[in-house]
Amino acid sequence: MNAIAIKHNNEIIDLQTAKEKGFEGEQILLDNSAESLEVLRHSTAHLMAQAIKSLYPDAKFFVGPVVKEGFYYDFKTEATIGEADLKAIEKEMLSIAKKKQEIEKYEISMAEAKEKFKNDHLKLAVMSRIPSDRVSIYKQGDFEDLCRGPHLPNVGLIRNFKLTKIAGAYLGGDAKNEMLTRIYGIAFADKEALKAHLDMIAEAEKRDHRKIGAEMKLFTFREEVGAGFPIWLPAGGRLRSRLEQLLFKAHRKRGYEPVRGPEMLRSDLWKVSGHYQNYGENMYFTNIDELEFGVKPMNCVGHIKVYEEELHSYRDLPLKYFEYGVVHRHEMTGALHGLFRVREFTQDDAHIFCTVDQIEEQIMEVMDFVDKIMTTFAFDYKIMISTKPEKAVGDAQVWEKAEAALKAAMEANNLPYTIDEGGGAFYGPKIDIKITDAIGREWQCGTVQLDNNLPARFELEYNGENNDKIQPVMIHRAILGSFERFIGILTEHYAGEFPMFIAPTQVAIVPVAESHKDYAKELSDKLIDIGADSEIYARNDSLNKRIRTAEKTRVPMIVVIGDEEIANRSVAIRDRRTREQYNMSEEDFLSLIKTKINEVNF
Repeated sequence: MNAIAIKHNNEIIDLQTAKEKGFEGEQILLDNSAESLEVLRHSTAHLMAQAIKSLYPDAKFFVGPVVKEGFYYDFKTEATIGEADLKAIEKEMLSIAKKKQEIEKYEISMAEAKEKFKNDHLKLAVMSRIPSDRVSIYKQGDFEDLCRGPHLPNVGLIRNFKLTKIAGAYLGGDAKNEMLTRIYGIAFADKEALKAHLDMIAEAEKRDHRKIGAEMKLFTFREEVGAGFPIWLPAGGRLRSRLEQLLFKAHRKRGYEPVRGPEMLRSDLWKVSGHYQNYGENMYFTNIDELEFGVKPMNCVGHIKVYEEELHSYRDLPLKYFEYGVVHRHEMTGALHGLFRVREFTQDDAHIFCTVDQIEEQIMEVMDFVDKIMTTFAFDYKIMISTKPEKAVGDAQVWEKAEAALKAAMEANNLPYTIDEGGGAFYGPKIDIKITDAIGREWQCGTVQLDNNLPARFELEYNGENNDKIQPVMIHRAILGSFERFIGILTEHYAGEFPMFIAPTQVAIVPVAESHKDYAKELSDKLIDIGADSEIYARNDSLNKRIRTAEKTRVPMIVVIGDEEIANRSVAIRDRRTREQYNMSEEDFLSLIKTKINEVNF
C-alpha cells in the first residue's frame, strides 16, 4: 500500500510538500487510523465542494474542516438545497473521483490571493483570519480553494463516504453574520468501516434520549418556559432522585459534607474569582437594591465561603464539601441539544481543600470513586489531562506545578492518560473523564480540576504545624458532570432499559379488573416501604393494552393481579430484562425487589 502523506516533526505533511521541501518522516498509509482519516476526510470535503460547484455553479465556499463528526463545508448558493439533494451530490462526487484527478498545491502572496478572489466575499472573509503574508491553495481539476492541507495525492483514493446531514450555519459562527448552508459528511478507508459507522448512526437515532425521554415521560421542554430549560416529569424526577440518593450515600462514606450555596452572588465576588472577566459572557446578571448580582455558573465561590466560615488547622485537612448545585450558563440557541446542552443544569459538584502533600492521595481517591461509578454503569472510560488555555489567570509557575502534580498522580498509580493541550479551565489544569457507551460513542463526562488560583485570590489559609499561615490547594470535582447530561447519556447507553436500581419505575402493577385495584394499591404501598417505585395501570382499557402501555415505558417488571393472585397473596410477573414470565409469592417478590434495588453500592 502506498503512502498518502508523511509525519514530519509531529506534523502531517502531504506528499507534494514533502517532496518539494525534502522532508522525510513516518509514512501514513490509507487506513482507518486517526492521522490517515484526517487526510482522507479533508480531501473528501474538497471533493464534496467540487461536486457542489459542478451542480450549483454560483456556489461560493467559506471553510471545510475535519471535525469529530467527519467533515463539513460551509457555502452559499442561490439554489435551495435540502436533504433530498444529498444523493445527487454524492453521485457527482463518485463521478469526479473516477477521473482520478491529481490534487495539487501552490502558494501565492496574500496580495495576489486577495486580487484573485476579489469578487468572492467568503474567500476574503477566510483570508481576514489568516495572519500569514502567503497562502496555500489546493487544486483538483477545475476546483480550487484556500487551504492549509494536507490532502491526498489524488481524488481517486476517495471511495467510501456518505453525506449525513444539511444545516444552516452563520458565517464564522457569529449570529450577526449571514446564514450559510453547511453539509456534513463522513469518510473511511474501506466500505466495512463506513457500514459499521452508518449502522452505529442508525442505532444512535433509535436511542436518541429526546425520543426515549418523551416515550418514557421523563422530561419535556416548553417554548413558553424558554429554550434550554428542561422540565422534569414525575418519572424523570424519580430517576434523578435515585441517582442523587446513591451518590449522597457514597459521598458521605468518603467523608464529604453536604453544603449549599446561593444561586446568586454579588458580582464583586465573581470579579475576585475571575469569572466576571473570563467567563462573564456565559453568565446571567441582575440588579438587586442597586447592586449587581451574578447567577452562578459554577459552585466553587459558594464553597469557598463555607471554608472561610471557620479558622482551619492542617489537622482539619482535607475538607470535602459537596452539593447538587443548580447552575446557569448562557449557551447559544443553536448549541442547545436535549439534555446534552442546556442553560440550567445541576452538577454533582464537590470541592476538596487540602495540603500540597495530600494532592496525590485525594486525586486517587476521586479516581477510585470515578471507577466505581463508571464500571457500575458498564462504561469504559479514558483519562485526559487538560493543560493551560490561552485565556487563563494565575502565575505560569503555579500552572506548571499543578499540571506536574496531576501527571505525577496518574503515573505513580499506573493510570494511562493523554494530554489535551490548552483544554484546561481558566483557573487551573484538569483531568477530564471520557466515557464510551454501549454503541461505541465517546462522551465528555466528569472532571477533576486542580486550583491554586482561587485560594490565592480569596486569600484562603490554614495554620501549619508551626502555626504559620499556609494557602490550601483546592480541587474541583464533578464525576457525572451534570445530572442532565449524564441522564441523557445513560438513556442512550441503555436505550431506556435502565437497571432496576435506578429505573424511574421498578414495577408496573396491572390489575385485571376493578375488584383487583385494592390489592394493587396495597402492593404499591409495600413497594414504597422498601424504597421501590411502582405505577398502577388501571385505566379503562383492555388488559392487553394496559400491559403494552407499561412495556412502552420500559419498566423492568410488570405484575398482573387477578383473582388467583389475591387468593394466594402472590403476583404474576413479566420480567422485561430476562423476557420470562413466572409466579411468586408476595413475600418473595418484595424480597427480590429489595435485593435488586440495593445491589449497587458506589
